[in-house]
Amino acid sequence: MNHGGINRASEMLNISQPAVSRMIAALELDTGLTLFERSGRNVKPTPEAHQFKREVDTFFIGLDRIAGAAEEIRELRRGHVRMTVMPALALSVAPTIIRKVTERHPTVKTTLDVHTSPRIGDLIGSGQFDLGIGHLSVNRPEVEVLGTWRVDCVCVMSSDHPLAGRKVLRPEDLDGEGLVSLSYQTDTAQWLGQVFHTAGVKPKILVEAQPSYAACLLAAEGLGITIIDALTAEFFGSDAIRVVPFGPGVPFEFKLIKPAGARSSALAADFAEIALDAMNGHHLTK
Repeated sequence: MNHGGINRASEMLNISQPAVSRMIAALELDTGLTLFERSGRNVKPTPEAHQFKREVDTFFIGLDRIAGAAEEIRELRRGHVRMTVMPALALSVAPTIIRKVTERHPTVKTTLDVHTSPRIGDLIGSGQFDLGIGHLSVNRPEVEVLGTWRVDCVCVMSSDHPLAGRKVLRPEDLDGEGLVSLSYQTDTAQWLGQVFHTAGVKPKILVEAQPSYAACLLAAEGLGITIIDALTAEFFGSDAIRVVPFGPGVPFEFKLIKPAGARSSALAADFAEIALDAMNGHHLTK
């Protein structure tokens, strides 16, 4: 039907004309349809043949689409990569990672979700996301760590705070000072509690807030000093707040993680490589 007759069909299929005729006869037998009206050496498609051909064409279009999809997946031109990060990284490194992924794979869909670190561990461990960046204080067998980095915590306050001009602040400088504390459930808050206890210092916690950017905004409003990761403080800039190093190094550690035990797709593996490069290039301490 595509080539106007048996002769041309046999040439295209590189088989004999009788072989084409036998194939047509076998098809008519299998389907119970009369597909061609024969007049001497000429054949004419029947209305049933035209209907049947439309279905056959649809079938082959579907096969072409499947083949095309396989090629796009193989060449990393199709797919969906999912990343979940804690709030501090959503303000800094994560947008850079997503941009680099989109530049390398412009036809691939990306998802970025922001969650607390414990929730990130759950989402990665259950395989709902390809990559995560969060603070994990304990090892989890269902999670594989690809890299670990840290920044030091800093003191953040409004620009008119009495301590805003200091070059460094130590625990004793904060004795009796009003603080905007991170949630007591966070590792940072527990670490600071130990630091203050060791120094015999009792800061005055005015507000408890989570996540770190909320604490930073409260400090900028003059509600006290907050001690948070340097990445969040860097995002707000020096005009809105004053950032002063905190004397004892209080580390804020985070990890790039993926589901453990499962083979990553080629796209997810490339995603992880891009994320590692971005993290290593972001002036972070490994």
